[in-house]
Amino acid sequence: MKICIIGAGYVGMVTGVCFADGGNDVTFVDIDGEKVDKINRLSPPIYEDGLGEMLNRNSSRIRATTEYEVMAEADVIFLCVGTPSNEDGSINLSYVREAVRNIGRYVRDEWKLIVIKSTVLPGTTEGIVIPLLEKLTGKKAGRDFGISMNPEFLREGKAIYDFKHPDRIVIGAYDKKSRELLTMLYEPFGAPLFVTTPTAAEMVKYSSNALLATKISFANEVGNFCKKLGVDIYEVMKAVGMDHRISSYFLNSGAGFGGSCFPKDVRAIIAAGNEMGYDMRLLRSVMEVNEEQPLRMIGLLEKHVGMLEGKRIAVLGLSFKAETDDIRESRSIPVIKKLVEEHAIISAYDPLAMENMKEIFENVEYCKSADDALRNADGCLIMTDWTEFSHLNFGLMKKPVVIDGRHIVEEREGLIYEGICW
Repeated sequence: MKICIIGAGYVGMVTGVCFADGGNDVTFVDIDGEKVDKINRLSPPIYEDGLGEMLNRNSSRIRATTEYEVMAEADVIFLCVGTPSNEDGSINLSYVREAVRNIGRYVRDEWKLIVIKSTVLPGTTEGIVIPLLEKLTGKKAGRDFGISMNPEFLREGKAIYDFKHPDRIVIGAYDKKSRELLTMLYEPFGAPLFVTTPTAAEMVKYSSNALLATKISFANEVGNFCKKLGVDIYEVMKAVGMDHRISSYFLNSGAGFGGSCFPKDVRAIIAAGNEMGYDMRLLRSVMEVNEEQPLRMIGLLEKHVGMLEGKRIAVLGLSFKAETDDIRESRSIPVIKKLVEEHAIISAYDPLAMENMKEIFENVEYCKSADDALRNADGCLIMTDWTEFSHLNFGLMKKPVVIDGRHIVEEREGLIYEGICW
């Protein structure tokens, strides 16, 4: 099958390369010429475990271009562009609208399936995308072209595994032919198919992310209370997670959640609720807990170090989670911002994300290793759960004060150690 991927970001790249690995011909379309050149050189434009190997393995079936005209050759077009947040938290659909305009401009004759994979609010596919496509093409959705909503549930760092071994595949089909074609395309993955309407599929995506974000903030709020009681939150949540109705996933207490999905999606659904006259009180609280959580680490640090002005503080972990270079909504960002405000001297280290963080904070010492960051430090904040941070040489520090935001440090003897929730 000939597949066109509009948008070569995390979702687009993983989707396209995995489909190519299944024997399909894939063409990426992106407005970023540098990104397109990298793909054509078989160099991944993003970091994702295993992506480079898979890209090279399927080189004969993959190409990239900035020209939208190639869509005319495709059987299926996946729209995978970004949907960033506006200042008020609402979703910005400008990239989606522009991509849809280009699809309408170049797809006119043969029947094609257009699949919305970008995360969009419920009602977007049927209320915005379809009317715009029908207006541009003069054709009827469900008859002259197919359309479906197909949300992604990928974890950065594990995205290829998740794409190939999904818990379920959600197909929000507008018409029978679209449903049948998408079902055939996903059949090799052998996962349960959940077929519904486009609007319901859009709601499934937001509901999933909102619930996972809620579990994290719930665990953090309980963890903050357990710390006051002197109770081990990880022991508590281990028992809680044994309940089959709850499960142990996303109950780890720590510095909070970040990334490109949870914060953006929860804010978007809160904003959508406001527009419809409904106050999403629970989700507002989820975000409030998440915003406050990393700054608790500063308070714990000051308890042991005193005033931070002039103190050398090591910040270990800059990506929002391990196994990625993505710093979007990273919990280290508000922490570093506060340290800068307090005139601390910051030495930072992350295995992958330092170049990205340099675009936000210039006056930070970015170190070549964790040891370099720890050397002569007055305190250490661990912000990301990189495996290498479980065993560090804290003896290099001037004073071994370690505030752990991810429950990662295993050897605590001889340290002035505190976890954010334990």
